[in-house]
Amino acid sequence: MDRPAISVIIPCYNEAALLPRLLTSIETARHAFRGGAGRIEVVVADNTSTDGTAALAEARGCRVASSAIRRIGAVRNAGAAAARGAVLAFIDADSEIHPETFNAIAAFMDRPDVIAGTTGATMERWSPGIALTYVMMLPVVWATTMDIGVVFCRRADFDAVGGYDETLKFAEDVKFLLALRRLGRTRGSRLVRARATKVIASTRKFDQFGDWHYLSILWKGAWYLLNRRARDAFADQYWYKSGR
Repeated sequence: MDRPAISVIIPCYNEAALLPRLLTSIETARHAFRGGAGRIEVVVADNTSTDGTAALAEARGCRVASSAIRRIGAVRNAGAAAARGAVLAFIDADSEIHPETFNAIAAFMDRPDVIAGTTGATMERWSPGIALTYVMMLPVVWATTMDIGVVFCRRADFDAVGGYDETLKFAEDVKFLLALRRLGRTRGSRLVRARATKVIASTRKFDQFGDWHYLSILWKGAWYLLNRRARDAFADQYWYKSGR
């Protein structure tokens, strides 16, 4: 078989409820890919789920990798280790991707002046609290060219920066993009935003904690930075023990 052009890597912990929605959107984008649907590989990195996530992924034709380490960076890296594509694309299981995602990624990765990129996201629902949170993040995105959504890079560059930091409970994606940006500067290449292919991001954190909850996180941000115990407790409550 030909080597996949793009490997889509989906870290999962008990995502049986939302994973089918993402996989359906990936299937649509695969068939829209001008390089051929067969050149897109889907890898589900399962973090010891107990709800049948791995079986569901296998039934949908995905490759399944496993990671027992409860760190999101380790799960992403496990998926990357199993992937065979020349380009790696990481996406959260509670998202939906744009039909032109793979065409946009392939076009950017064909350019020597691009080291890596993100698609950005729009939200699956809006409210005043969610809109304010979104707007508050925009200056950071504009200043850094780092966004959320699908994160993509060449496999060789993923290996060159050492993948994701497995010691972090969160913000591993920020550190990863910073490392790629530093690598790109040594080559005269840059991070890009594929804004025409934004993902639809889940609002389940807002559903769970309230539409205005992010303001309290920002208020406590300095404390979390200074106090590792508080930071880890926050990460456990917000991501790792969220009830899924």
